[in-house]
Amino acid sequence: MSTRILKASPLLALCTLPLVSIAGTAEQFSLRIPSLAEQATIDGDLSDAVWAKAAEAELSYETRPAENAPAPVKTKAKLFATDTTLYVAFIADDPNPGAIRAHLRPRDDIWGEDMVGIKLDTFNNARLAYQFFINPLGVQFDSIENELNKSESAAWDGIWESAGQVTDTGYQVEIAIPLSQLSFEDAPGPKDWGFELIRFYPRDAEHRLSTHQISRANDCQLCQLGVIRGFDEVNLGNGLQVTPSLVAKGSRERSQTPGSEWQQEEDVEAGLDVRWAITPSSLLNATINPDFSQVEADAGQLNVNSNFTLFFEEKRSFFLDNKDYFDSQLPLLHTRNIADPDYGLKFTHKSENHTFAFLGANDTGSHFLVPGNLSSSVASIDEESHNLAGRYLYTSSESLAMGAVVTGKRSEDYHNLVVSGDFKYQPTPQDTFIGQFASSDTEYPVGFYRDFCGSDDDCLPAAECSLDNCDVNERVLRTHKIGAFQGEMYRLGYTHSTRNYYVHADYESVGEDFRADLGFIEKVDQRKAVIGGGYIWYPSDSWFNEVELGGDWDITQNQNGEKIEQEWEGWLSAEGGWQSWIGGGWLTREKVGRRLDASSLAIDGNTTLFDESRFWLEANANPLAWAGGGVSASWGDEVDLLNNRLGSSLRASAELELKLTDSLVLDVTHDYFALDVDEGRLLTANLTDLRLNWQLSVESFIRLSSIYTHISRDPGLYLYHSRDAKSEDLGTELLYGYKLNPLSVFYLGYADGMQADDDFPGLTRTEQTLFMKLSYAFIL
Repeated sequence: MSTRILKASPLLALCTLPLVSIAGTAEQFSLRIPSLAEQATIDGDLSDAVWAKAAEAELSYETRPAENAPAPVKTKAKLFATDTTLYVAFIADDPNPGAIRAHLRPRDDIWGEDMVGIKLDTFNNARLAYQFFINPLGVQFDSIENELNKSESAAWDGIWESAGQVTDTGYQVEIAIPLSQLSFEDAPGPKDWGFELIRFYPRDAEHRLSTHQISRANDCQLCQLGVIRGFDEVNLGNGLQVTPSLVAKGSRERSQTPGSEWQQEEDVEAGLDVRWAITPSSLLNATINPDFSQVEADAGQLNVNSNFTLFFEEKRSFFLDNKDYFDSQLPLLHTRNIADPDYGLKFTHKSENHTFAFLGANDTGSHFLVPGNLSSSVASIDEESHNLAGRYLYTSSESLAMGAVVTGKRSEDYHNLVVSGDFKYQPTPQDTFIGQFASSDTEYPVGFYRDFCGSDDDCLPAAECSLDNCDVNERVLRTHKIGAFQGEMYRLGYTHSTRNYYVHADYESVGEDFRADLGFIEKVDQRKAVIGGGYIWYPSDSWFNEVELGGDWDITQNQNGEKIEQEWEGWLSAEGGWQSWIGGGWLTREKVGRRLDASSLAIDGNTTLFDESRFWLEANANPLAWAGGGVSASWGDEVDLLNNRLGSSLRASAELELKLTDSLVLDVTHDYFALDVDEGRLLTANLTDLRLNWQLSVESFIRLSSIYTHISRDPGLYLYHSRDAKSEDLGTELLYGYKLNPLSVFYLGYADGMQADDDFPGLTRTEQTLFMKLSYAFIL
């Protein structure tokens, strides 16, 4: 194992390259905020005398869609700090207050509304930044921006206060952010943090206003923050947050067979979460008997004519706190692979150039992906597992970051260990190099491959294997291992991005035996190269304010150099009035279908290479304060994977959001898929996802969620395996919630599921659940 890791050592040579410091500086924008003893009452009023002592700043620039032009409306901010809290107030003028877009919405769901906020890089090293936004009614949105992998995660939830009110001249808000919610270097004296004050002003276009100018020629966003100086004295107290919880659930299930009996289960569990800010830069999280049930249903996804596993986001609070500290260029940690833990521990620390993160948790089972190059699936072993993840990141300057990731999953008869090194180097504001190397060591239980055989018997060695008669599949072959086996993966990339054009080149190689069972690497035994670029225009005095023309070429092969896919793609897109975006494109590709002999992993001579040409269109807009939506469609050739032949398909999706009142919102999404072959329509699939949210107040809501899937098929057109002519699924959830903050909550809900197929037509209720959750965060 260690010899493989040493192959990454050439990356260390980057340390000798000249470094360019491109972090946010006082020259960009600076503000000295006072440290005061008085506190402000957070009610949106701004009448407290302490605000007269606060530092003031104006948001003088529009950075999008105009390019650093004078702001079209006036916005003033006031800031001060105590030894425990950062206070921010905004006074947002508006020439037409009746046009302000403000509704009572769920937390983290206010995009498209008027809002103001602050971005804070508390280490001022252009790696991570906290974002806090508020709409005019005080509804919160918070997230973490990660410059390392160019991502933004709204999954992070802090505990902070906010309030707002609409006035005759616009609106005003107040914010109080406890310093205990932030990680920072607690050095004596004043501290310099990267920061930006932001206002979103959505009218015909969504105007982004800022305290300072943002260069479109600089690909690093956090390098362009200004500097806020203050926080001379910090007192975090004990830094201890204790959250006990109680969960009660009653559920029952039955089969679709008429008259079948319900199997009932009842459970009441108490749990405890502890969050201890040992220092401002060191955080310890612990959980005992946690409730990891999801209150919000996952978004519906159609999974037809696809051989790969669907991806679902993490939503559980224990895993989300400082989640970004574990991020690298590859998804080596996906904590939904830890399904049902009894306990967990997490420690994160950051100081100047060094970041450390550690996660440990057990799981009542072992859950992971079995990857391949033509398919993947989820596997489970009925053994308790122990799961570990560690991350180290060294930032020698704002232009160079290097790190390592270690993950491990182990049960009695199984283990997986991954060790990885990565880097990101940005020698100029326009040029970025990334790279990551990973090595794995894995062992499956003896005979594990039998779980994937098409029959109950041992399917290896295969006596006969053809498309219409084979018990072997790719999962069988990928898991048919004797003893421990090792594999490697690496990714390299280069991007050159300027104001008007960009080019990129990426290469990724994943070995046959590489596994990242605590992550989400669903494709192995492949090599993929991508080259692409584009040009961007910024028209003035036009309906469109940004137009992009782009394209790329890519090729995917297995590790023996046998072609899996090759593709050319081009697109044209534009942003414009009505907060609209429209785009269209075309692609042509060669793509293999199923293996003719599934007992062999070969591609050449064992697959058919098909030619596909497809077109796509997509558009979305928010023309009205109370309505917005979008549509997308793609059509053309598509391989019928199950029957290994070329067909034609139409994929379409529509989204509609209706703000029926200031507090009642209906969100509807519909996905449609139709696949035709020479003989006729093979299948039609429809999925409707409906969410009706009645926000009784900023803290409380009633939500109805319903996801309905209907698939119809022509069984006579299936060549090798019979399929039901019809299948239906309907899942419904009714939930009342009171959320004082992300951790102090009360939920009471009911959920059920219904199914139908050829044997049992008509929807039959097969599961029901009644649940309650109560938790409260004590800040000590």
